[in-house]
Amino acid sequence: MRELLRSNDAVLLSWLSARFAAEGIRAHVFDTHASIMEGSISAIPRRVMVAEEDFLRAERILDEKGIVPVRNEEGGLP
Repeated sequence: MRELLRSNDAVLLSWLSARFAAEGIRAHVFDTHASIMEGSISAIPRRVMVAEEDFLRAERILDEKGIVPVRNEEGGLP
């Protein structure tokens, strides 16, 4: 699994899950329970994870919508 995006935007996360499913990409949202437990102050973002083999297709979907994926310290993808 590879991290694609971090967000606390429930609408965005829901849309991504539906869009990825429509494209045959299995996406998993990590940290949902931790995010809820912290009281919705946005301290713990949820992570969207996809399989390595689906990563480039998922990234293209983000790019089409102008959504910036997670970047590492060097500016590249994790």
